[in-house]
Amino acid sequence: MKGSNRLRRLASYAFLAALAVVAVSCNEAHPNTTLDPHTDLGREIDFLWDRLLLLGTIVFVLVEAVLLFIVFRYRRRENQGTPPQTHGSTKLEIAWTLIPAVILVFIAVPTVRTIFITQAQAAPGSLSIDVTGHQWWWEFRYPEYGVTTANEIYLPVGRTVNFRLRSADVIHSFWTPQLGGKRDVITNRTNYMWYTPDSSISSRVWNGFCVEFCGASHANMRFRVFTVTKQQFDSWVAGQKLPARFGAVAPAAAAGGPIPPPHEGPAVTTPGGPNSPTQPAQAAARGVAQRSSGTGAAGGAQPAIPRPQNAEANPGARLGAAQSSVAAAPAGSAQPGYIFPREQVPDYAIPHSPIPPGLKFTPGLTGNAQRGMKIFSSSACIGCHSIAGNPMAMGTTGPNLTHVGSRSTIAAGRFPNAAAYLALWIKNARVMKPEVLMPTWGLDEYDPVLKTKVTAATGGLTDQQIADIVAYLTALK
Repeated sequence: MKGSNRLRRLASYAFLAALAVVAVSCNEAHPNTTLDPHTDLGREIDFLWDRLLLLGTIVFVLVEAVLLFIVFRYRRRENQGTPPQTHGSTKLEIAWTLIPAVILVFIAVPTVRTIFITQAQAAPGSLSIDVTGHQWWWEFRYPEYGVTTANEIYLPVGRTVNFRLRSADVIHSFWTPQLGGKRDVITNRTNYMWYTPDSSISSRVWNGFCVEFCGASHANMRFRVFTVTKQQFDSWVAGQKLPARFGAVAPAAAAGGPIPPPHEGPAVTTPGGPNSPTQPAQAAARGVAQRSSGTGAAGGAQPAIPRPQNAEANPGARLGAAQSSVAAAPAGSAQPGYIFPREQVPDYAIPHSPIPPGLKFTPGLTGNAQRGMKIFSSSACIGCHSIAGNPMAMGTTGPNLTHVGSRSTIAAGRFPNAAAYLALWIKNARVMKPEVLMPTWGLDEYDPVLKTKVTAATGGLTDQQIADIVAYLTALK
């Protein structure tokens, strides 16, 4: 009876496991699968995986078949005497030595071939990108164009890309599942990886990760890869080479409107309207991301973002209006400044991280970009960040913020790049993302790393000052 009960339990566990596999297989969306490669490097690795899986399966079936045959054929029977005993068999020993050797040849040849292919130097004329892993964000430099950005890569399809991988601190690992295999990012050493995005995957977004445990926020060290046409890439590069400038289509504060909170408490009063109902943090995250791209549904709980009517109210309105049309320019346009449309970013590439409980921002504040630029340029921000066009901002410790307003996420892909999230990030980044290097700047906020409360004497910023800085940063297109 005990044996039958054990078999029934094992059968139920096997059924649940099979049900889970079937349920996962029925899902058509696999944005992070490695089994659907879209580059030459990915296909080489996929070929090796398929070949080894096939050979391993054949070996497994044959070994198990022989094992089962021996178990049943030579099992002990009643009234059976002791079988004859033998000592060693030269033929058998030679056979079980040669068979694995032959199997290893079939495994070694494709493995060594793939190693030589994936470790070879990139083809001449490849696009070089210097990748630097930081705790916990990614820095990307295009030395051929003099462009530096953070946590987002733009790649032209059909052109080989050569990544030079370095670390600024600990060991990281660079991985875009559907584009190429992972490669470790190590201090005092440069690793290389190259691949050519297929021409059929233009206007697509891909998730990237750090897949080597590197500290408390390892899971929050993500990036996005945008594969675009050559014309769109050239336009993006031309825009990135320009110094920072104010944009007219900036979210909330940069446009001279109130910063909508990413999630409310029991009741929040917004300017000119009744109390907004509460809503779940993830739903709010999606809503803010949609509003920042102009795709929010009408009648939502969050207040709409007003736009400036007078160009003089926003010093960069005239520049930004032209830039807005550039961002939406069709492929082949010679105008600089292409940005991947946010409304085309799929849901799997939009972060849905909840806001930490207890972190709030004064609702209804209106930020001023000019005032924010002055606050930013005279604060400790310039010690870590650089902004081309702002001679005061020359720091290299943190991400380059020259065109931060055009990026789709902040905090290395943890939150959408919307004014509401940026305000909370500046206020207390170490609550938003554990143990980041960026200090806490919100006045009277508790810094969980320093274990002290921020005061005016230590450079603490009021919510109004933060709103002004947010207005400035979100306007940098």
